[in-house]
Amino acid sequence: MNQTELLRILESVEAGKLSPGTAVERLKHLPFEDLGFAKVDHHRALRQGFAEVVFAKGKTPQQVAEIVRAMLRNRNSRQNILITRADTKVFAAVKKAIGKITRAAKFHPLSRVITIERSREIIGKGLILVVSAGTSDIPVAEEALLTARMMGNRVDSLYDVGVAGIHRLLEHREKLTQARVIICVAGMEGALPSVVGGLVPVPVIAVPTSVGYGASFGGIAALLGMLNSCASNVTVVNIDNGFGAACVASCINRL
Repeated sequence: MNQTELLRILESVEAGKLSPGTAVERLKHLPFEDLGFAKVDHHRALRQGFAEVVFAKGKTPQQVAEIVRAMLRNRNSRQNILITRADTKVFAAVKKAIGKITRAAKFHPLSRVITIERSREIIGKGLILVVSAGTSDIPVAEEALLTARMMGNRVDSLYDVGVAGIHRLLEHREKLTQARVIICVAGMEGALPSVVGGLVPVPVIAVPTSVGYGASFGGIAALLGMLNSCASNVTVVNIDNGFGAACVASCINRL
């Protein structure tokens, strides 16, 4: 439930279109619903602007499916549902659990994201551009792109424009200047966000990936390079955290 949905219930009670008892029934699972193994936060969108996102890794397919079913039972919310770090077994369990609205659920194998689209409302004020240094960084970039899109933003992408062939990036200067926020995904030495940051007047959210040879230490080299960027508009999230970058970008884009 978000602020608009809560206001609609209150206005319906005030206008006599909805009884107080019915309103209580609709609101009784706020702020959370206890499933025993999980406490589903139905209040998240009201506080933060987007429904709780399900992190599938470490959960059984059945646990993820039950969480999704609880979210769909909440008739007060039409928020999109996002499941990250999923696989085909999780997707099969979710499809079985949600029954009639199976067609709304999509599994994106490259990013390992499951989306259940229930709203296409655009809340963000501008464009979020997702830029990747190499093709190997695209899975993390796609996680960021899908997350930002499901959170109600206009999103575009620019892939494989790393510093090994900087002319590929400079070819798209106009697209870079159209963005309100840029998510820049890079592995290896993580140099691309510094270059992008030097070209634009907007926030650049750098995402280090675990792509690289041995001395990259699973993305630590890229992380440290980004943290030491000399471009003052660059900030950094954790290794492979496309989701986190998109959340921050979405918050900025709603301001």
